Formats: sequence, C-alpha cells, structure tokens
Amino acid sequence: MNQKPVWEDREVKFDIPSIYKTIRSGEVVLDVLDSVEDTKGNSGDCGRILVTNLRLIWYSVTSHRFSLSVGFSCILTMNTKTVVSKVRGTTQALYILSVGSNSRFEFIFTNLTASNTKHFASIFDVYRLYQASTIYRELKLRSSVVVSGQLQVQPQEQIFNTISGVWNLSSDQGNLGILIVSNVRLVWYAEMNNSFNISLPYMQIASLRIRESKYGPALVIQTLETAGSYVLGFRIDPADRLGDVFKELLSLHSVYTETPVFGVFYEAPADCERAPTESADDIEELDSTPGGDINSKFTAYLADTATGDGSKRKPVYCKELGFAMESLKEGYTIKDLWDVLPTQ
Repeated sequence: MNQKPVWEDREVKFDIPSIYKTIRSGEVVLDVLDSVEDTKGNSGDCGRILVTNLRLIWYSVTSHRFSLSVGFSCILTMNTKTVVSKVRGTTQALYILSVGSNSRFEFIFTNLTASNTKHFASIFDVYRLYQASTIYRELKLRSSVVVSGQLQVQPQEQIFNTISGVWNLSSDQGNLGILIVSNVRLVWYAEMNNSFNISLPYMQIASLRIRESKYGPALVIQTLETAGSYVLGFRIDPADRLGDVFKELLSLHSVYTETPVFGVFYEAPADCERAPTESADDIEELDSTPGGDINSKFTAYLADTATGDGSKRKPVYCKELGFAMESLKEGYTIKDLWDVLPTQ
C-alpha cells in the first residue's frame, strides 16, 4: 500500500515547474482569477490564480517558472485592502499571512482590473468551506461525529457497511462498539458511550493488515505521520468476518487513493465574470480606513507564535483578566491582543 501523503493543503511552495499542470487526483480547480499580480514577490508580472479545493496557486502568464502554491491549512489570516493604481485607479489587493516549514510568509495579490470589485470573493468562500470540512481530511478522536447512536453523515458520503460487535483494542480490557465503513472514512464508536469514538479518513491511513494480538487475530491500522502515527487495533469475530471487513477496507482505500474526496464542494456564481489579462503597472497602497482591517498587532503576535521558535515564557498573574496566563512577548499589551477588531 503506497500512498503519497497529501501535501498540497499543508505546505507553501515556490516556483514549481508547470504548476498549472500538477493538479493531483481529487484536487479540483474551483475558480480562475485572471489579471492578478504577485505584488510582493513578482512585481510587474501579470499572473493568474487558480482556486482549488486544497490551495491557492498563482503563476505568471509571461514567465511560467515563477509560481506560488499556498495550502489552505497554512493560512493564518486573509483580508483585502483598497489600493490605487496610477493607470487603473482604485482596485483591491488580497493580503495573506501564512506559515510553512517554520517560516512566516506574507503574500500580496493585486487585482489589475479595477472594474471588478469582487475579484477575490471566491477565495474567501472556498477557504471557509475548507475550514468547515476537516472531517474529510483529519483524524478525529472523541468528537461529535456520533449523536444518539447516529453517525453524522457528511455531504457526498455513502455508508457501505455497519458492523456491530467490534472490539477496540486500545485499552487493556478492550471496548465493544460499532464500526461504520463509508466511501471517505471509517468510524468506530463505543456502544455504551458514543463520545468515545474514532473518525479516520482513508487519506490518513498508512497501512492496513491483519495481525495476531493477545486477543487473537485483529485488524491493525497505522495512520500517517500527519495523523499522529497511531496504531489502531480492532477485533472482529468470527475470523471469516474479519477477513471480509479487511478486504472491503483494502478495496475502498484503493479506490479512494485513486479518486480522493477532500470535502470542499463549491460552484462559482453564474454571474461572476472575469476580465481579460492585462499588464501590470505601478500600484500604491492607500491608507486603510478605520475598522477596515484586522488588528495588525494581533496578526503579528499570532504569526510569531505559529512559527514555533521553541521559546517558552513563564506564566504570570494577569490583573485585567483575573487568571494566570503566559507572559506576553516584549512590545505587546493585553489591549493589543484583546481588541482583535480596531475600534471605530
């Protein structure tokens, strides 16, 4: 079982050759934005943004060796600002703060077509859908996937099998529960306590096999490193039933690997028109209006924390909040971080 981990939504990469031809299986281009400049990295090059269900791809239409791939999982903050072009007048720029490989990146994409004021709207729509669909892509433990004995079935999820009398061997005594097999994941939950559960997408499975355990033959599933490298064991009686479930999971995992479902379903509005490609000119940023952007100090503090520099600050008692908290980095106050949106 050789499955390449999905990196497209989890990494930031630069200058991938022919990036517009490297869409992986299951990745879908949901929108195409023409006349966009990577103002910070490739100023003067007119480019195109591909909005997929996993990431944003920008590449220059004049020199295809210049490109960016920004996974949605890497994005910390995203907002638009009003800018002015000496040639085209007022237009919009998209600001993205992201983290990848323990480094912080800021990207500025400028719309070179001033008449289209909703040029970046689909990016925000798709990003929100991505954030709301982690159940398709991430291992969930003790989550609300089962309510009153009923699995919360996701859009475009199909249930193929429900197996009762399945023992979870994660503890010494084992726990009796129900295993549900669908086209995108497997779910196990305890019969006596539905909140004790596991939801494991096929995209996070590294291997499936049957092994001997102290409880007899067991289905053993190892997850990828991106899902914590867990080893999960399940006992299913009798042995021929275990073999049938194992074969079914192997088949479904193989089908999923060929045509994965990432859970982001989006259709661009029919009246959303895109302007033809134009060349780039000098663009200057206008002063932001009060309340028009997210608190920049909060954004900077969040990004510094997310880079994971390894430094740990001692807890201190905060009089303003009334409880102990990690001491703040130098140059920040409680007000800087509390007022996420600036006051009018």
